[in-house]
Amino acid sequence: MSGLTRNMAARFAGIALGHVTQEYPHKLDHVLLGDADAVPPRVLHPIFYGSFDWHSCVHGWWTLLTIRRLFPDLSEAARITMLADESFTADKVAAELAYLNRPQSAGFERPYGWAWLLALHGEAERQGDHSWGDRLRPLAQAFAGRFVGYLDKLTYPITVGTHFNTAFALTLAHDWAREHDPALREAIEAWTERCFGEERDYRGWEPGGDEFLSPALSVALLMARVRGREDFAPWFEAFLLDNGALEGRFAPAFVSDRSDGKTAHLDGLNLSRAWALRSIRERLGPHPAAPLLTRLADANFAAALPHLSGDYAGEHWLATFALLATLA
Repeated sequence: MSGLTRNMAARFAGIALGHVTQEYPHKLDHVLLGDADAVPPRVLHPIFYGSFDWHSCVHGWWTLLTIRRLFPDLSEAARITMLADESFTADKVAAELAYLNRPQSAGFERPYGWAWLLALHGEAERQGDHSWGDRLRPLAQAFAGRFVGYLDKLTYPITVGTHFNTAFALTLAHDWAREHDPALREAIEAWTERCFGEERDYRGWEPGGDEFLSPALSVALLMARVRGREDFAPWFEAFLLDNGALEGRFAPAFVSDRSDGKTAHLDGLNLSRAWALRSIRERLGPHPAAPLLTRLADANFAAALPHLSGDYAGEHWLATFALLATLA
């Protein structure tokens, strides 16, 4: 469980339990075709109506199920189980699936929410004492199919450090596809090599003022997933190490106002950096850059960890990224 302690798990679970069923405030990703479409989130999305937005509710559930599996005797685990039984029903999954079939839903939550739904299904499949994975499988298969079609037409990667980032979504999707969908895995690996395999000497602007992902580290993490150690190490050296970019650009970001939803993204940036840096370090194995990766990861994680709750701008999502970082 890497750095995840029992106390941390309880804290993360408590935060997520506090928002996955909190309907308001809510930011919908919803196209209205008429007055009849102006309905509450719980009607549109009977499972994923909480946590301010659909994707945050999905990965809030991923957080809860992951903690339940790792700490089944935690006091919060019983509540997670009860809530999951109430939420992951055939009727509610069918309603979520029906929403995807609306004429204007082709781009719904693309690609961030797609990727998190796959991650949630993967975790639900690991809950051996319940059939939640079976229940969620139709949703996962629907999004997997969308990913294949999306990659077919995505000529250029989207490298912003927000929800549209291609590499982050494909990292989660690849993790799922390794176990559940060989065709999607093959499509991701081919697309990744085509778009990023020859990248060198990164000189992008980081951090952006409202980003929660590092464009450079998101690409590097995806490359670490799709390449073996011997092929990944020289690519990473040429991309971020040889030019000094890693050492010069990735000190913890300063967060000036945690009540501002966009500025609060920077706490998430620090956490997602920690996840990426730790994961890359593991892929590299014994390497001269390992101490630098560890130092930067630990500094970024420590900067954000005290700020997971206290303002809903960050509270509805940050615990997920803290969990990713602790499990890397």
